[in-house]
Amino acid sequence: MDCCQCQGIEKTFDRKTAARNLKQYRRKGPNRSTATLLEALKEQGIDGLSLLDIGGGVGAIQHELLKAGVATAVGVDASSAYIEAAKEEARRQGHDDRVSYQFGNFVDLAKDLKPADIVTLDRVICCYHDALLLVGMSGNLASKYYGVVYPRDTWWVKLGWRVAGTLAGLVMRMLRNPFRSYLHSSREVNSILTDMGFQQRFRSTQGIWQIIVYAR
Repeated sequence: MDCCQCQGIEKTFDRKTAARNLKQYRRKGPNRSTATLLEALKEQGIDGLSLLDIGGGVGAIQHELLKAGVATAVGVDASSAYIEAAKEEARRQGHDDRVSYQFGNFVDLAKDLKPADIVTLDRVICCYHDALLLVGMSGNLASKYYGVVYPRDTWWVKLGWRVAGTLAGLVMRMLRNPFRSYLHSSREVNSILTDMGFQQRFRSTQGIWQIIVYAR
């Protein structure tokens, strides 16, 4: 991958991290914000629909929605360790025949991906430097629903993000890791999606996170 941020994702979210996240998912299920997103999507009606899960990690959204009635799923991730962990869990749960995976930078892969009824980005926007490009390209592939979890940009989140980001940036530079976290404008993200014909059907907040489901 030519994208420096994606190279950082591959280095940061390695096999050790993937194994720890998979163990946690098996023990406790999806984390709180992911569970909220899942319930909000289920309430829209998902039986027989297709899913494109971008940056899905160990595949919690894929696995839970496939169990809940989604027909097929595609997972895209810039971490090869996460891809392997998601595949392993799909086999364990018995739906590996209904899910496929693409490794790489979603922005580079998007032109070759088929549209899906549901597109999800769970804590992904904050891991990509160009939110406008990421949201625009992913939104174009969503025919019915677009579900997203990303940080709020309130004043107190901005303050904490600046402090934590400075410290994290120093550590990453010491490790020669190009991965960085980003706090993007909620107004700009919402504007991109509403200009594409989406309307908010659900919104909730949990700490620094906002969970939103849009529908065309």
